[in-house]
This record gives sequence, structure tokens and C-alpha cells, in this order.
Amino acid sequence: MSDTFAAVHVGSYELTMKIFEISRKNGLKCLDHIRHRIDLGSETYATGTISSRHMLELTRVLKEFSEIMKSYGVTNVQAYGTSALRETHNINIVCAQLEQRTGIKVDILSNSEQRFLDYKSIALQSTKFTELIEEPTAIIDIGGGSIQVSLFDKDKLVTTQNMKLGVLRLRQTLEHLAEGKDRYPELIAELVDSQLHVLSKFYLNDRTYKNLVIIDDYMSPVFQKISSPGYDKGFITSSDFDKMLERFSRMSNDYIAKELSISTEYVTLAYISGILVKRITVALMSQLLWAPGVTLCDGIAYEYAEKKKYITPIHDFEADIIACGMSIAKRYGGSKSRARTLESIALPIFDKTKKLHGLGHRERLLLELSTILHDCGKYISLMNMGFCCYNIIMSTEIIGLSHRERSIVANVVRFNHENFLYFDDSPDCYKGLTRKDYLTIAKLTAILRVANALDRTHNHKFKDVSVTVKDDEVQILLDTTSDITIEKGLINNRASFFEEIFGVKPVIRQKRLF
Repeated sequence: MSDTFAAVHVGSYELTMKIFEISRKNGLKCLDHIRHRIDLGSETYATGTISSRHMLELTRVLKEFSEIMKSYGVTNVQAYGTSALRETHNINIVCAQLEQRTGIKVDILSNSEQRFLDYKSIALQSTKFTELIEEPTAIIDIGGGSIQVSLFDKDKLVTTQNMKLGVLRLRQTLEHLAEGKDRYPELIAELVDSQLHVLSKFYLNDRTYKNLVIIDDYMSPVFQKISSPGYDKGFITSSDFDKMLERFSRMSNDYIAKELSISTEYVTLAYISGILVKRITVALMSQLLWAPGVTLCDGIAYEYAEKKKYITPIHDFEADIIACGMSIAKRYGGSKSRARTLESIALPIFDKTKKLHGLGHRERLLLELSTILHDCGKYISLMNMGFCCYNIIMSTEIIGLSHRERSIVANVVRFNHENFLYFDDSPDCYKGLTRKDYLTIAKLTAILRVANALDRTHNHKFKDVSVTVKDDEVQILLDTTSDITIEKGLINNRASFFEEIFGVKPVIRQKRLF
């Protein structure tokens, strides 16, 4: 059994399609890779709109992509737009027009979703990826509008941060300054080093990141042609990389294009990306650079194959989402031990009440994130913790989550501390969410409130928690020898909302001691 799958990326500088044959036996096999240069980013970053000229070009190329898909017998397609479309004011109108004219539905990825797919694309190079992130490693995802820096150590995500230092944005600034190529290293250093200093101050803690993995559409093709002696394709030492940049600075764009067999129009962007990589290499003190040569289309295909169970992931990507949540909680003084206690209560309730709530694995992950971030707002205010939690979560990207999912988590955490707001009252906190999302928030909030009531004193009284659903009750059995008078009293206050949402009442039972 196999699928023929098309992944389409409407990017900042080009329109890309990869067609894959996907099967359990052979995994992902790329059948074709089509690229069309279209500089949407420079236009949308400057004006927030897409001109009619570019809309016509987009329509024409997507129609051509559609015909190519038919020739391969494509059975499934996923098309995504990233920052160039994301920053367009009338994006809903643009996407509706494209679907009407071409039959291809283009979904818009949030920055965190885009970077997560880019990160997943590296997993196609499974062995090298696994080996590298066992050591301190940074993944640098360079786009037209911004870059994402994700730091790993011992196979764990330490932190991930986004900075508006994209290649097209930098090129616009450099063109505005009207300075020659010889001044690019100096000017780019001034533009980016201040932001890299903030990253270093708050997240590096004097640590070095030996390996640097680069995902981009500009420098990566160069890395595929120039590697350090003794290393596999795509690998180059930092010293060899410095020499390469120095040599490129003295050569004309036409000469570089001819030497590397790349388009002349890509040379300036590749050089800007290279200088940006150089500044990051200096900040992280990296020794070895690797450009695996993957694209967002690879990540799109990987995720499709993963969902369809054609492939078995070699890395726990959901653990990275959780790690990102823990990093945020730590930054705002969240209690790690309290989060673990809430998790040990909330998740068993979720698991044992599936028939009542009808939610799935993804919602369970959102509940787990809610337990981790439950008290991050205390960093700002103890009096208005719920509102502050909501604002912190909504203002902080969580890699792998969509804006919608982040909004669900933010509301669950908020209503754990505040009175629940109902959908028909149309509060601003539900903006952009559906009634189904609202019901998910209500269900997760009810579970988190009960878990919070059982550890209200923060004394971690329970060794174990077990849950059973019997008749019209959700019985929570606590293994403890402690006095739980307070917990029994508080559960009654929280039980009414749980009963309203699920139609059953949560009750505490203390494990009988012999």
C-alpha cells in the first residue's frame, strides 16, 4: 500500500512543490521537485499586500502544479503558505481566490507550526539528526522574514526563540542603506548582534553549542556543493566556512553563480544568509555546521506519513512541545513540582473520562501544557494571576502549536483561576475560536480545576491517584495518610462546574489503610 502525495509551499521567495511516493516498506521517496521563483516577501513585508501581478503569477503556477499532480496520479495534497502570506492584510481573500481559481486550498501556518515542520524535515536524515542532538546543538531555521533558533542538549529541546532577522528583511534594509557588498559583514553584524546578545544573556548561560544545523533556501544549496574534507555532504567546519565567506566577499556574483552552478539572483541572498549564519556561529561558538538540504515540503510529507502511520518517528516531537512549555514556566518562576502534581491528577481524570469528554490525544497534550503553565502569571501578579497567565501564553510562541491551540491553553489556564466566561457572551478571549474549541476549553478547564482543588495546599499529600467512573460519579481515590479535610471541602466548590460540563459529580475517596 502506498500514497502519491504532493507538498506545496508558498514561500517568501519561491513557490515549491515536491511529489512523494510514500509507503510503509520504502518510507518517503521524492519523485519530483519543482521550484518557481516569486518574490512575495519583499512586497508583503513592505506593504502588507500582494499585487494583482503576483496574484496572477501565483494562480498560473499553482494551476501548472495541479496539472503536474494529475500526471503523477497524486492522491493527497497539502499546501501551506508561510510568512509572506501570513503578513498579508487580506489573507483570507487571497486564499479564497487561489482555491477558487486553482482548486488548491492553501492553509496558513503560524510561525511555530512552520518551524516545527522544518524541524521535522531534518528527521528524514534520521541517523545524523539523532547523533547530533545528543550533543549541544542549535537548529537555525532562516526564512525570508525571520529566523528561529532552537537549542538542544542530550536529545532535549532547551529553548526556541524567534527573531525578525530574515534574509529578505535584511536585504531590504541593506538596499535602503545603498552600501556596497564589501560593507555587508559590518552592517549585518550591527543589525543582528544586539538581538543575539539578548539570546545569549537569557538563554545560553555561558554554554557553547558545538553543532549548528541550518535550514534555509539560500545557503543550504551552497553547503550541498562545498563540504569540508573528511566530512559527509553538507558538513563544513566553522573555520572552513569563514574562509568560504571571505573568498565570496572578493568574488563577483556572476563568478560565484558560475562556480556553484546556482542562479545569479540567489547569490546575494545566499551571501546575506551566510553572514547571518556567521554571526550566529560566533554567538554560539559552534565548531561544525550542517545543512541537510531539506525543505518545508519534506516536513509536510513527513507529518503526513507520520499521521497515516507509514513511518515510525525516531524522535519524540511531542516531548519537545512539552519541553518548550517547561522552558516558559521556568522563565516565569513556575513551580515544577506543583506542575508534576497537577499532571499526576489531571491526566488520569482525562484518561478515565474519555467517554464523557470525547477528546483525543492532542487535547490531552494541551491539558498537560496547561498543568505546566498553570501559575506562570504569578511572575507579574498574584491578584490577577489568571489574566496574567493568559497574556503570557498568548504572547509567547510554543513551537509545534497553532495560534488556535495556544489560545485554548491560555484560556484553560486563565479559567482555572477566574470565573468561566461563556461563549454566547462573546468575550474577546474566544476571538478566532469555534464553538467546538470553546467546548474543549470548558472540558479541560473542568478537569484542571478539580486537579487544582486536590493540591490547593501545595503540600503534595498523595502518593497515587486513581480514577473510576461509576453511575453518576467520577470517584477519585487518593493514596494518602494525610489529613485531606481542606481538599474535600474545596472539591465541593469545584465540583459544580465539572458536573455542569460532564453531567457527573467528582467525589474524593481516601484509600482505606490496614
